Amino acid sequence: MAKDYYETLGVKKGASKAEITKAYRKLAKRYHPDINKESGSAEKFKEINEAYSVLSDATKRSNYDRFGSAEAFQQQGQGFEGFSFEDAFDIFNNFFGGNSFAERRAQSRGRDLEYDLEISFEEAAFGVEKKVQVEKNVACKACNGTGAEGGNLETCSNCKGTGMEKRVFRTPFGMMSQATTCSKCHGRGTIAKKECGECNGTGVKKEKKVIKVSIPAGVDTGSTLRLSGEGEAGLRGAAPGNLYIVVRVKPHELFERRGDDIYLEYPITFSQAAMGTEVKVPTLHGGVSMKIPSGTQSHTLFKLRGKGISSMDGYGTGDQHVRVIIHTPEKLTKNQKECLKKFSRDEQELKPEKKNKKFFQKVREAFS
Repeated sequence: MAKDYYETLGVKKGASKAEITKAYRKLAKRYHPDINKESGSAEKFKEINEAYSVLSDATKRSNYDRFGSAEAFQQQGQGFEGFSFEDAFDIFNNFFGGNSFAERRAQSRGRDLEYDLEISFEEAAFGVEKKVQVEKNVACKACNGTGAEGGNLETCSNCKGTGMEKRVFRTPFGMMSQATTCSKCHGRGTIAKKECGECNGTGVKKEKKVIKVSIPAGVDTGSTLRLSGEGEAGLRGAAPGNLYIVVRVKPHELFERRGDDIYLEYPITFSQAAMGTEVKVPTLHGGVSMKIPSGTQSHTLFKLRGKGISSMDGYGTGDQHVRVIIHTPEKLTKNQKECLKKFSRDEQELKPEKKNKKFFQKVREAFS
């Protein structure tokens, strides 16, 4: 028979999230198995939580409204055939201060580690494989990370292997119980028959480990790479943490990076700028010939397409921008001086004040 989640919570189909939450709170307290001992209350409590888990989530609720029933909802691969009593308690505890089973698992997970890795400009541009040495807690080999000598474990007598124990307390609604992590086995459900002597029962030992790191092309300073499971091992067989590689790129003596583009300042002589020339410009991909047209002014920017850095997402490559800087010689030979004097006299005959009338007019106004 099709389930009507709105009917289960006693709300209308157009009810707001606040109305759904209010209805859930009221019903969850009423049918909580530790309060209501009537036959069927436990199943009702589960149904209420199942309904709330769907209607309180915008995406799940939209799908449910679209397909019209819990069964149709399940046919779309988003059903709740596996919705358990533990799930119901998790939802309830989120409102009333308990710890969910997912939270308890996360609490026993190994510590994350961070490693600062310095690489060259070229390594960042093209990618590289590095080896890093990390000192961390690893699973004890003698007990296979269990903390028990020979790996021999037995069911916890306090929680009977569930990893949970109940704490009874008084509320305005009467006596209630709350599931908490077992104080004896700390939520694992098992304890060591005898503690491992190699790791003193912790299941971990401090060791230095060499780890290969593949640095993708296009990384930049501040890029962080995650190596899943390469952090510290969790205590007594718990899941390990992650290792985060934080990249720092050394500055280059010639190139400056801006995003995926590269900038280079390239010196040329006055005669090269005036008459035009062709120069060989360094790039990360090797030397490239670049034409400089006659009359080029200092600080003119030229673009070499595709000579920058590959994007980390794999789509496209940046450009290289070459800024030409006209170099003024500090010392001149006698012959050079004579040539420049003649050049200067020729310049005067061209009467630059006529060609740049607006500029010289502003100069005269500024000093008048």
